[in-house]
Amino acid sequence: MMKSVLKALAVAVVLSPAVGFAQGPKAATYITDEEVKAVNATPGVDRTIKVVDIGPENFAVGVIHRGATGGAARGAAPAGGAGGGAGRGAAAGGGAAGGGAAAAAAQPCGEQSTAPATGSVPGGIAHDQQTEGYLIISGAGTLVTGGKIVNGRKSPPDSPVTKELNGPSCSGTIAGADVVKKNVKTGDIIIIPAGVPHGWSEIPDHVDYLSFRPSARVLEAGYTHPAIKK
Repeated sequence: MMKSVLKALAVAVVLSPAVGFAQGPKAATYITDEEVKAVNATPGVDRTIKVVDIGPENFAVGVIHRGATGGAARGAAPAGGAGGGAGRGAAAGGGAAGGGAAAAAAQPCGEQSTAPATGSVPGGIAHDQQTEGYLIISGAGTLVTGGKIVNGRKSPPDSPVTKELNGPSCSGTIAGADVVKKNVKTGDIIIIPAGVPHGWSEIPDHVDYLSFRPSARVLEAGYTHPAIKK
């Protein structure tokens, strides 16, 4: 996985601001191929591997597994589930996103419309402040980005999306003339700025990808997935 490691480093450089050597941490963090595979073998969809203090921000690295469209492979979310955290599995001990009471109290977001949107894709999400980078490490699928969220709902305050992964987000249908549907495969890198809707429309078999999330508002630095915690 040497090529994957090099590409992961490239994503990290793009996503992270420069950190002053005098002020920032002075030790590097290493995540091995074996550790990634160990975490990816655990149940769930979106599993955080480690969260590191990089000075002005925390930097979270996770591995996400999604099964085939319409399938339920290894705890995968529905195929339309968003790339960033909707339908997420156990990353840090959190339960299912939202819960009945929280879901009922979710506030509307995005564009509200009663008219059917041509070519729309259900199950999208847009994060208010969280940028994400993906490195596809296995499988392939059709990633949907751009457009706008229609008839969305805000992440409840106790949702793992809000508390542990991406901060406040808006989930709903993706629509718009600027929607991009891109077939992605092993080795591809995608950078999704904050506020850009994204989700999956078709996954033939599965897709696994590393996620890179620099942020001061999500997981606390020092977290290590239990599967690799020593």
